[in-house]
Amino acid sequence: MDFDTTIFKAYDIRGTVPGQLNDGLAYRIGNALADYLKPTMIAVGRDMRVSSDELFEALASGINDAGVDVVDLGLISTDGLYFAVGKYGYDGGVMITASHNPKEYNGFKICRKEALPLSGQEGLDKIKESVVNDIIVKSPHRGNMQRRNIAEAYAAHCLSFIDIELIKPFKVVVDAGNGMAGKTLPPAFEKLPITVVPLFFELDGSFPNHPASPIELENLVALQKKITEVKADFGVAFDGDADRMFLVDRNGNQVGGDMATAMVADNLLAKHPGETILYNIICSKAVPELVARKGGTPIKTRVGHAFIKPIMKKHNAIFGGEHSGHFYFRDNWFADSGLIAFLVCLELLSKNDRPLHEIIKAINPYFRSGEINSRVESARAKIDAVAEHFADGEQDRLDGLTVTYTDFWFNLRPSNTEPLIRLNVEADTKELLDSKTEEILKIVRS
Repeated sequence: MDFDTTIFKAYDIRGTVPGQLNDGLAYRIGNALADYLKPTMIAVGRDMRVSSDELFEALASGINDAGVDVVDLGLISTDGLYFAVGKYGYDGGVMITASHNPKEYNGFKICRKEALPLSGQEGLDKIKESVVNDIIVKSPHRGNMQRRNIAEAYAAHCLSFIDIELIKPFKVVVDAGNGMAGKTLPPAFEKLPITVVPLFFELDGSFPNHPASPIELENLVALQKKITEVKADFGVAFDGDADRMFLVDRNGNQVGGDMATAMVADNLLAKHPGETILYNIICSKAVPELVARKGGTPIKTRVGHAFIKPIMKKHNAIFGGEHSGHFYFRDNWFADSGLIAFLVCLELLSKNDRPLHEIIKAINPYFRSGEINSRVESARAKIDAVAEHFADGEQDRLDGLTVTYTDFWFNLRPSNTEPLIRLNVEADTKELLDSKTEEILKIVRS
């Protein structure tokens, strides 16, 4: 079959609809997945995007034609899909979503049994090969379709990570971004004593208010204004498929995913001393420092859930966090959940006499650039040039290039999902941060 094979990414399948991804391709992907996993039953959920229902019908038909049953989970979050696969023992799962991408995009996040993700080097490559070679499997016994509502069960599961009795009656502004958080959060929130001020809880795949990508500061403006307007204690924003979350303090400052990682680690280590915590290579060094200070074992990983989940299982880590707002929990089948992460942070705040911004200030003495993206002709050539320029620093190639000095460090890596090279810098002072960021970008963009 002739199609744009670039829709197969490192962690998922994603492209524009119908330009790169359409019903015919969705059917073949579903059929190839069933042939690859050889399952009995696959759970399928979808987000609120305009094309999600249509893609679901095609994907499910391809799975059924291979003789495999489909469990239709309906409109859910990506972390809800992982929960269903783990909780009910399904042989695999597919979430139809393009996460934070613009409205014209859609795609598939795929996992096998126990919510272990497929990746470009583990499963997605085989599915692509089958589609390219026009391999279609037709079983004499077509699979069945059944429906399951997991809303209440998932809310109860997430709430089991905290002691509800400890939660203080905070006022919290919650920005769902017209994404799946608007549907999946209320069953959990109604069990808590907090006052929720909802923003954009209406499901709308056209994203009429702002893109559902809270890592970008321009998408937090409405949340910041509402926090000030209602005098909230803090706020939280979720992305389109609600598996990522970002906190915002009462002064309107975004709390980075790495600082939320530190908060979750702090709370979990207080309950479970000596456990192992994973953090990706982009996280502030404040994260491993906090983990070590609290008696835990920090382990650095590559960026991306397809890499983190297997390492978590290998080390039986209780938790893993990423700068991008993904948070993984051992007791959640090592899968990520924005809702669980929010609840654990909420519990930490409830047990602490200090507001969010003061908690962050206490664990975050460093200055960071944030992720700076550049389009380049050859990412490898630029990385090699930067490596040569900073040859006197301590270097590693775990994920792109990381160079460490006593008073600053940086990571430069190619994007796994876009034609970009990404730079992150952290330093002991603002002056050093600005100086080194400018020095590195001069090489990258020359």
